[in-house]
Amino acid sequence: MSLFAKRARLAARGGLAPLLPESMKGASWRRRQGASSVMAAPAMGTTRAAHNDVSQKRKRGPGALATAYLVIYNVIMTAGWLVIAVGLVRAYLAKGSYHGLYYSIEKPLKFFQTGALLEILHCAVGIVPSSVVLTGFQVMSRVFLTWAVTHSVREVQNEDSVLLFVVAWTITEIIRYSFYTFSLLNHLPYLIKWARYTLFIVLYPMGVTGELLTIYAALPYVQKTGLYSVTLPNKYNFSFDYHTFLILTMVSYIPLFPQLYFHMMRQRKKVLGHVEEYSKVE
Repeated sequence: MSLFAKRARLAARGGLAPLLPESMKGASWRRRQGASSVMAAPAMGTTRAAHNDVSQKRKRGPGALATAYLVIYNVIMTAGWLVIAVGLVRAYLAKGSYHGLYYSIEKPLKFFQTGALLEILHCAVGIVPSSVVLTGFQVMSRVFLTWAVTHSVREVQNEDSVLLFVVAWTITEIIRYSFYTFSLLNHLPYLIKWARYTLFIVLYPMGVTGELLTIYAALPYVQKTGLYSVTLPNKYNFSFDYHTFLILTMVSYIPLFPQLYFHMMRQRKKVLGHVEEYSKVE
């Protein structure tokens, strides 16, 4: 008995699928195979299309409604920090001295710096593609200094260090919110982009210096009054020394500030580097 006959007998008993030569396969079998291929192809194409749609959605950024909201938010914040800048200049011209300028911009500073908390929410819900942790740290550190230090320890409000960080914040935020606004509108002037990735070289150290000196100036008053401190015994069996907390906050600047600063330096090289290289060639 031939090998082909043996395989045919086994196939009839259900033990082996028939193995037919290509020439003996009927037209109906070939039609079924063709139909299977045709059905499989759209499925694969649909999968690729779905994947491409997801990728495009990620690249598109926020939708029209979210973009409109972000433009309005950034315009308001830009205007707010411009109000603070104008208030500082007017108070200086009226007094002829930079001492005590904080009181002329205290309310708008608290309002618009607190308004920056929304930036954390923007990152959390995904309408802004930034790190929630990094944004949260940057925003909360300023809100903390505004309310938990400068507002709470009134003795430091006349310190020159307060004016130092307020001026640094004001210039930085006017540039930053303007940058975001024009970027969302797809009309970013090069001057604003350059300022965004250049002036921080001076403004960041200036702001950090003012922040640290202000916290340092607040330490004696916090220790003397026991501000925000909780001592034992109490019903919660919990203690907290705000004076020590402020010292630890100052120490945390040592590892954190260089990371943020050099991150911006890398961003500057990435954003402005090719422009500067092109200028050298010209």
